[in-house]
Amino acid sequence: MLGGSKQEALLEESVFAAEVKPHLVHEAVRAEMNAARAGTRGAKSRGLVAGGRSKPWRQKGTGRARAGTTRAPHWTGGGAAFPPVMRSFEVKVNRKARRAALRGALSSHAAEGTFALLDTSSFDAPSTRRALEVLGDWSERPTLVVATEDEEVVIKSFRNIEKVLVTVPAELEVVSVVWARSVLVTEAALPLVLARAGKGGEEMAA
Repeated sequence: MLGGSKQEALLEESVFAAEVKPHLVHEAVRAEMNAARAGTRGAKSRGLVAGGRSKPWRQKGTGRARAGTTRAPHWTGGGAAFPPVMRSFEVKVNRKARRAALRGALSSHAAEGTFALLDTSSFDAPSTRRALEVLGDWSERPTLVVATEDEEVVIKSFRNIEKVLVTVPAELEVVSVVWARSVLVTEAALPLVLARAGKGGEEMAA
């Protein structure tokens, strides 16, 4: 435990000593990264470009190649041949698989000694200096800090530190845990993390 008296804390074995399944972690990370993609890139096909309704010149006798529209892909100002369209990159991952992936990612940090609990009693007011002191030589950045929405003092203390990501338990994702070299969770946020990653907590993991 960091932030106060350094002492050991017991962690839920079903979450922090779970089997790491790389394929589930990969699926969850891929799904979360795809969900973050906007998918708003697009272009117009020949059917969407304005104009070009009439034949530009008669079929024969002009000496030019026959043409039916000025909006063909090979014309300047014409439509794209195979245009990209707006789409969703969402990949479905089952709820149980998502929770298993999160448990595996957290277990990996716990096994490597890069997971710690934060004692928030020493944070009376927002202080980036105090946050840097807490991290000290323990954390290897990038670092993920998980705090509840009510712990504004902790959030404000850590959010301006370089290569430190602050999130709340409801928004905790596998990609963030995998990205981080060390994970720091407040005592108040720990039960919510357990509910999100544990075999219970159907509502939190949805």
